[in-house]
Formats: sequence, C-alpha cells, structure tokens
Amino acid sequence: MLSQTVEYALRAATYLATSPDEPRTVDQIAEATLVPVAYLAKVMQALVRGKVVTSRRGVGGGFMLARPPGDLPLLEIVQAVDPIQRKTTCPLGLASHGTNLCPLHRRLDNALPAMEEAFSTTTLAEVLAEPSSSVPLCAFPGGQPGKTR
Repeated sequence: MLSQTVEYALRAATYLATSPDEPRTVDQIAEATLVPVAYLAKVMQALVRGKVVTSRRGVGGGFMLARPPGDLPLLEIVQAVDPIQRKTTCPLGLASHGTNLCPLHRRLDNALPAMEEAFSTTTLAEVLAEPSSSVPLCAFPGGQPGKTR
C-alpha cells in the first residue's frame, strides 16, 4: 500500500533522526540507506517542501530534520512525499461503479484510516527507541547500514 518513494523517505528521515544535529549530504544519506542518489535527491526536495527536513547549501551544509524526532509523526513524512488518498470513486474508472466502490476497493479504502492512525501516533523517536534484533536499513550509532547489533 505504500510506495517506494514513501519507503525511501522513511529510511532517510530515520537516518537523519540518528544524528538530528548534524547535516547530512544526499550522498551520505544514500549510502547509509541504500537508496539511489538521483531518486533520493527528489525525495529530499519533497521532504523540504513538506517542511519535514531543512536544507542548507555550501560547506557544512546538507539536510537535517526540521524538528526533533520525538515531534515528527511518521504520517507527516508519508504525506510530504506521497499523500494517502481515500478512494471515493472506482480506481479503474468504471462508469458503472461510479462512487459505489466494489467490495475489493471498499475494503482497501476502509484500511486507510487505520494506517493513518498508526502513522499519526508514531514518531521517529519511538521507531528508533523500540527494542528489536533487526534494524532499519540505515546506520544506527555504533552500527553499520543493514547490519544488526
């Protein structure tokens, strides 16, 4: 249900949250998160437009979270790059369906509020603080990308 763009944005934001006071370049973020640089550059610009991250040019510049990880719900990251859209008409454009969603599309649409709720009540800080034997594909303090601690 989530696009690859959302996945990449969440990886990048999670990586930035591990060192929220240090600007990171697109190259650094791409290497740590295993995201193609060209694609990531576009994702980062969307995150800047969505006020999730800030950017600074020049020596010592890069991207940083716009606010502390504890104040940044996952839903804001998602909405900045690929907003969740409710289905109000048939996604296939079938005139016979109109605004009466078929059972499949109605169930897909009914699942979206639960996803929005989960993302709106979970912050980046909570994701980083959750104990787990597996880690996201980004460097944690003292760890390596893609490796467990």
